[in-house]
Amino acid sequence: MKNVLIGREKEQEVLRKALESPEAEMVSVIGRRRIGKTFLVKTIYSERIVFELTGTKNAPLYEQLQNFTYALQLASKNTLIIKPPDNWMEAFFLLINYLSKLPDDHKKVVFLDELPWLSTHKSGFLRALSFFWNSWAVNQNIVVVICGSVASWMIQKVVNDTGGLHNRITKRIHLLPFTLAETELYLRSRNISLNRYHILQLYMAMGGIPHYLKEIEPGKSATQNIEDICFGQTGLLRDEFSNLYAALFDQSDTHVGIIRALAQKRIGMSRNEIIGMANLSNSGSITKALEELQQSGFIDFYQPFGSKKKNQLYRLTDEYSLFYLQFIEKNIKERGELWQRLSQTPEYKIWCGYTFETICLKHLPQIKKALQIGAVYTLASTFRRKGSSTEKGTQIDLVLDRNDHIIHIFEIKFHSKAFAISREYALNLKHKLEAFEADTKTRKHLFLTMIATFGIQPNEHSIGLVDQVLSLDDLFQP
Repeated sequence: MKNVLIGREKEQEVLRKALESPEAEMVSVIGRRRIGKTFLVKTIYSERIVFELTGTKNAPLYEQLQNFTYALQLASKNTLIIKPPDNWMEAFFLLINYLSKLPDDHKKVVFLDELPWLSTHKSGFLRALSFFWNSWAVNQNIVVVICGSVASWMIQKVVNDTGGLHNRITKRIHLLPFTLAETELYLRSRNISLNRYHILQLYMAMGGIPHYLKEIEPGKSATQNIEDICFGQTGLLRDEFSNLYAALFDQSDTHVGIIRALAQKRIGMSRNEIIGMANLSNSGSITKALEELQQSGFIDFYQPFGSKKKNQLYRLTDEYSLFYLQFIEKNIKERGELWQRLSQTPEYKIWCGYTFETICLKHLPQIKKALQIGAVYTLASTFRRKGSSTEKGTQIDLVLDRNDHIIHIFEIKFHSKAFAISREYALNLKHKLEAFEADTKTRKHLFLTMIATFGIQPNEHSIGLVDQVLSLDDLFQP
């Protein structure tokens, strides 16, 4: 089945504008592994790529240069054996020589994929790349696309470079996972017809990663697909976790330790709490690992309402990593209709609640659109009051502070049918509102806003308490 390009409208526009520009363009494409960076570039530039080189993970310099030679031979259709260059400066000179001989009737595209893997330690790759751009490419009818899965490396070494590549990036793309709406479109393009509740269940297990979603088969329910993909002997996601972080980060043990810690405490953790939970030493490497995980889209940080940056809480936002640690790893040796049994456990219900909250946090633009406040400036945060012997603790996972003197207090519930608010639950919601108002001393008006998969069932406890109700359909808005 041939893949088609779904969504990515803004990213497609960036690439097309680079092609139509009268000037040379250097485009950086950043995004986590399996997100579809290469597919995007090759689809838009399929007829314009005149040279393409992909880095090899952990390959020494001589192998990377040998791969360059093979790529140059393929591009030039040269059947003669060429001796690999001795260094990257020589390699880029050979590339200039090849490109200079091509017709100049339209814009050419040079595609350098997995740049962090090409730029091995002390290889001089980035110096040679800056030489290629500054001394030749900048004056040509060309687009140079540089692509990498290690987002933090790309940002630090290329986008924010203070050397030869300083301010040379002319256009930037940070490719994110599919939204729920894009996931629905992608599955339809593959002749998979599932309702939104089933799509949500699949999204909760594997996120909006196209390479993972490609494994979903038509004619099977969400439960059957999760069983096959995540627990089957040949399932793609059965052991993806062991390769995921090692492929992206050097010394990935620290990154995995952080992920494992965050998976244990779902309300979010401070930096010091992570260090204690993961049994890590307090050093700059922790800060670097947190930044790398955040820039690569595996974790995010949320600011407690009204607090300073140092009090930010980190949260695991990668759906697959949480699903793996919660269910796959613990049951790796089990056999037979495993997910069917696990989805009947209390642990499953807890996981559903947390993961649905995380997905809602990722779909804030859709939430704002549904509330008809898309043009209103808002600030998203969390709220937590620790319990004591006399005071009941409370947690609000999403607070949306509007600059028109309104604050939305969100209550997010995953449920298989319309949610009915009980008397006890209503009292708990009132307590949250009172605690927030008392602790923050806000003078803004509070709107209690419910997000529930199938909305809520109006009754005497919800009327007069809940101001607005959103459902799963609202999250599927483009």
